[in-house]
Amino acid sequence: MAATITGCGAGAVQVPVPRPDVAAAELCKRLKLPDKVHGRTRREVSPQSTFTAAWGSPAIALRCGVPLPRHDMRAVIAVINGVQWLPTPEEKPVTFTAVGRKAYVEVTIPHSYTNGGSAPGEILMEFNPAIQAAMPEKPEGEL
Repeated sequence: MAATITGCGAGAVQVPVPRPDVAAAELCKRLKLPDKVHGRTRREVSPQSTFTAAWGSPAIALRCGVPLPRHDMRAVIAVINGVQWLPTPEEKPVTFTAVGRKAYVEVTIPHSYTNGGSAPGEILMEFNPAIQAAMPEKPEGEL
């Protein structure tokens, strides 16, 4: 299930903290996140955690070490520059989870960023280098 992200304007963004297992937590700590995403600067999150981050207003939010989301096995996984992204819900994606990695990374993108013609893939692509560097791939065919 996707996390509910709250907080527009100034102040900390409320981002629920995931509870990764020990192995995923170690990988998440290696994740080097960008200072800006889609031209938006990084924001403070509450509660503070090494497993969450946010950018812009409304906030693009990231959670590292989440469980594999429930999904329809027929869901279309988007492969963007070598990273597999699973949209949830599939029919109107707002949250995307990087799958096929030894730790899952979830990115929630407010509709306002994609209504103006930007594709979610343009935003997700900005996270790919960090994910590829920190998260080893699972064997082919495994989510």
